[in-house]
Amino acid sequence: QVQLVESGGGSVEAGGSLRLSCVPVGFSVRYRCMGWFRQTPGKEREVVGTILQNITTTYADSVKGRFTISKDIVKNIVYLQMNRLKPDDTAMYYCAADRYLNSNCLDIGTWGQGTQVTVPS
Repeated sequence: QVQLVESGGGSVEAGGSLRLSCVPVGFSVRYRCMGWFRQTPGKEREVVGTILQNITTTYADSVKGRFTISKDIVKNIVYLQMNRLKPDDTAMYYCAADRYLNSNCLDIGTWGQGTQVTVPS
């Protein structure tokens, strides 16, 4: 059974930092596009950023320059480093994996359970 396990969420003051971790169970991140998404109540889930199998990353405009996605192939972990956090970053954050190998995260096959990030205003 494949699954994704996130950790690292919490409450942090505006301007602070958090690092989220995503550990796949049952598969490797090496050849699979991985993504981070977030969602607030009443809104659609939105992409935060993705990391392709070749380490190329993409980011939403709202987080560019503040968030960084990386992956450790040896440890089989994907990270989301979040710096200069803002109240608007408050959301449930989800890790996701593409359904197919060597793809581009357009077809998500596996979602994590989510980890809450709160930045009080």
